[in-house]
Amino acid sequence: MSGLTINDLNAGYAKRQVIENFIFSNLPCGDVTVLLGPNGCGKSTLLRALAGLNHASGEAWLNGVDLLALPFARRAEKVVFMPQSLPQGVHLQVLESVIVAQRASDGEQAPERAIALLEELGIAHLAMSYLDRLSGGQKQLVGLAQSLIRRPELLLLDEPISALDLNYQFHVMDVISRETQHRNMVTLVVVHDINIALRHAAQALMLKAGKLIASGKPETIINAESLAEVYGVRGRIERCSQGKAQVILDGVI
Repeated sequence: MSGLTINDLNAGYAKRQVIENFIFSNLPCGDVTVLLGPNGCGKSTLLRALAGLNHASGEAWLNGVDLLALPFARRAEKVVFMPQSLPQGVHLQVLESVIVAQRASDGEQAPERAIALLEELGIAHLAMSYLDRLSGGQKQLVGLAQSLIRRPELLLLDEPISALDLNYQFHVMDVISRETQHRNMVTLVVVHDINIALRHAAQALMLKAGKLIASGKPETIINAESLAEVYGVRGRIERCSQGKAQVILDGVI
């Protein structure tokens, strides 16, 4: 069975369990799914558990293979996790870092493919720049290039647009959507902007206190009731002059 299905997942840290009895079925390949919820609700923990970076029990079936049953090295062949920020103090050129990621995943060293990806992300002009001299937003774009070059089956992105300006936010989410469909992979993205979810995601999961509150198409599950339950705010969904749904917040509960 293709896609991602999670059964009874529990995950967290040595002295604190964050995700409890988490279940959802068949997030399809080719779709971007956003994770929504307040700070501390378990979004990052869920991504890290799927990547093998946190303790986890249960099942996580990706294209018919239980990720949690795989050794870490085997899981890393299928899953790529991009954290909120790249490691500090790495003195590599941008192009070099992308080629290193490419070589680590499949042994291939094809600079032309790395350059083409940098061009697609709009950062080809940074190819010879050093990572430790980039802005936070530029580093996130490089991190996305390093992730995509590895051709994962499951791409996990933890707040990939948090340090980007409005232009790059739209551009990067557009690239993520297009690459997810083109590569037929499952992509999970943590975002805080609900309007980004409404505009760019095919699926959404809403979390609160480590539990799944709602799942489905963003326009279906994001409503006044779920905003109140998950975020504790009074809000509504309205359509702009172009007919696109957007969230309007009226206050806190």
